[in-house]
Amino acid sequence: MSEQDRVRWEQRYRSRETPPSTAVGLPALFTPFEDMFPTHGRALDLACGPGLVSAWLARRGMDVWGIDISPTAIGQANDLATRSGVSDRCRFDVVDLDLGLPAGPPVDLLVCHRFRDARLDQPIIERVTPGGLLAISALSVVGAGPGRFRVAPGELTTAFVQLEVIAAGEGDGEAWLLARKRA
Repeated sequence: MSEQDRVRWEQRYRSRETPPSTAVGLPALFTPFEDMFPTHGRALDLACGPGLVSAWLARRGMDVWGIDISPTAIGQANDLATRSGVSDRCRFDVVDLDLGLPAGPPVDLLVCHRFRDARLDQPIIERVTPGGLLAISALSVVGAGPGRFRVAPGELTTAFVQLEVIAAGEGDGEAWLLARKRA
């Protein structure tokens, strides 16, 4: 990640208060599919920010590894996991995903909310266990103007065509996909 982007994310998290433990949960676009998310096994939360999804998954019984570029966000995630009573199920690390997906065990769930790097597509697919779930979202040009971090129409479904799509959508400046790796 460029130093400018790293500083921007760090400033963004420093300017926000640590979220309350009542704020943990899935991004709104995935809540209609909440019952499809596993309640045990391993999860990887890419670009986890302050750990809202990670803590929610841990409350459900998953062992979660959350990674983000911002040390402040990782500190907030650790604090949130502690206040939520799930610090024993959560691990958080500062990782620059521009260097690739860090090594680790296969996961039953991989969540990536509002982060997109096409270079990680194949490593993401390979990391998910057969029968495992991928929940990914990104900013989109659909319903919004072009932007540096916005995906093109159909980009997520094309990138993850190897997976069985459960649900997908584009609009209002966001694209998302929920898919299962074929067994």
